[in-house]
Amino acid sequence: MKKLQGAHLRKPVTPDLLMTPSDQGDVNLDVDFAAHRGNWTGKLDFLLSCIGYCVGLGNVWRFPYRAYTNGGGAFLVPYFLMLAICGIPLFFLELSLGQFSSLGPLAVWKISPLFKGAGAAMLLIVGLVAIYYNMIIAYVLFYLFASLTSDLPWEHCGNWWNTELCLEHRVSKDGNGALPLNLTCTVSPSEEYWSRYVLHIQGSQGIGSPGEIRWNLCLCLLLAWVIVFLCILKGVKSSGKVVYFTATFPYLILLMLLVRGVTLPGAWKGIQFYLTPQFHHLLSSKVWIEAALQIFYSLGVGFGGLLTFASYNTFHQNIYRDTFIVTLGNAITSILAGFAIFSVLGYMSQELGVPVDQVAKAGPGLAFVVYPQAMTMLPLSPFWSFLFFFMLLTLGLDSQFAFLETIVTAVTDEFPYYLRPKKAVFSGLICVAMYLMGLILTTDGGMYWLVLLDDYSASFGLMVVVITTCLAVTRVYGIQRFCRDIHMMLGFKPGLYFRACWLFLSPATLLALLVYSIVKYQPSEYGSYRFPPWAELLGILMGLLSCLMIPAGMLVAVLREEGSLWERLQQASRPAMDWGPSLEENRTGMYVATLAGSQSPKPLMVHMRKYGGITSFENTAIEVDREIAEEEESMM
Repeated sequence: MKKLQGAHLRKPVTPDLLMTPSDQGDVNLDVDFAAHRGNWTGKLDFLLSCIGYCVGLGNVWRFPYRAYTNGGGAFLVPYFLMLAICGIPLFFLELSLGQFSSLGPLAVWKISPLFKGAGAAMLLIVGLVAIYYNMIIAYVLFYLFASLTSDLPWEHCGNWWNTELCLEHRVSKDGNGALPLNLTCTVSPSEEYWSRYVLHIQGSQGIGSPGEIRWNLCLCLLLAWVIVFLCILKGVKSSGKVVYFTATFPYLILLMLLVRGVTLPGAWKGIQFYLTPQFHHLLSSKVWIEAALQIFYSLGVGFGGLLTFASYNTFHQNIYRDTFIVTLGNAITSILAGFAIFSVLGYMSQELGVPVDQVAKAGPGLAFVVYPQAMTMLPLSPFWSFLFFFMLLTLGLDSQFAFLETIVTAVTDEFPYYLRPKKAVFSGLICVAMYLMGLILTTDGGMYWLVLLDDYSASFGLMVVVITTCLAVTRVYGIQRFCRDIHMMLGFKPGLYFRACWLFLSPATLLALLVYSIVKYQPSEYGSYRFPPWAELLGILMGLLSCLMIPAGMLVAVLREEGSLWERLQQASRPAMDWGPSLEENRTGMYVATLAGSQSPKPLMVHMRKYGGITSFENTAIEVDREIAEEEESMM
């Protein structure tokens, strides 16, 4: 760089931003960033990665419970309506941003540097989620290893961790089939195994006194991070191959569990309970909010994973088709998972002689207590238990791959010349750091911290990020310009449906979700334990921190510009000069006047003003802005 700066002192030259690599002498700059970043190596890599990312643990342990508590079959009406209003449009928007720019969640904000804080907020959210999500995978590994035995350890009472309240289901009935009078005061062996052996939660007095580290959980967490690291070692080239197994094998296991479940006595009782439509629930706003929340979190919009995966696509990949395949496939998978879960719960309720609603739970309670207990009632119970937890493992790993790849891609895209050649080392450092931060989750009171992270890390903060992204792209960057970009990629512009959702319906729905979550706020709890005020405050601050990154990013972007406050805002909101397709061969239309390879985040207008005079490039930018503004006015 010294040689280049010396040349600037000797004679006037073209500014760095407008120079071609041949003009820059011996400076080693590689314009073909996409080649260095890497791409998917197979045609199905991207599609299967997106399916694996979206189809996760929530499809198994959240959707079925949400469906039966919100109207059964009637819940599918608001579910698919919210999928059309919120899910599909936002999914397509995020894929389009990533594929058009071939950039991660931070660098993609060259589209409008004023909103780069939204990218930083994404990274904070996905980082917090990745820490506790891998702890859930560690629990799954624990149960997976525990299933490698002739008798499941949570099948019987009489172990050192059991209490006098423990009651096996085989003795829950007397010889005449009558239920003992004190059945409601008993605890199943699976519940005590989970709480007293796996978690050892009795060793903690609360979130403020987590207790000792559980070495077995610590090792399972270490193994989970080692697996994740090995799978993302070579970026999408390695993870793109792993998903051929992890994204498809869960469907085989789910089908096996479904067939086994529906053949059990009492199965149809559970399925009827799951799907019987109760249309009067549709008059409640809560049902519509629950449907929107399920769509929002299930598709993983706003975490940056979709954007990251799409950034490794070829420029003309048909993401329009992929959007409908993934979103509809995700919805169908959730429904099928409900059949597999509730058929077994129906059998379990018949065996125990209790209503289905007394055995149905959501979240970890379903995965680590209820379903394992149901497995003990089946012949070959260790086999079915192993299959169930292996399915959960593959479902969880896909999502975890996306979280880590999002973080690594975002940072390496910001510092490509330093980190991209050492991406594997950087990925390893990220995994080590997150493993160390997650050690508190392996303590006796680790579940309290996991619940706190789950409740606040990706709650209202994530909604604010998605609303900001949607408004920045459609209102600041411009809906017409964004549709032109999509036309350049796919050969057609999005229709009225997508534009109406991006401009009005999706932001309005998300805003309603945000208001609802604030108005209906409830303190965190785990069973009968209520979190202290300081823990609640910590959780709220966790959510607010991601929100505050957006105005902080705006402040930094404005301070980097010159002129009055209004001029700075205008300049920071305009796309950077090097915004656009990463390869020169894909730069057509208005992007012909820019060059790929620049790392400067500043808009074209600022650079031209710094070097004096109005140039043809600036005239081009002004004309394009004016043309797009006129089209938007005519549209409105």
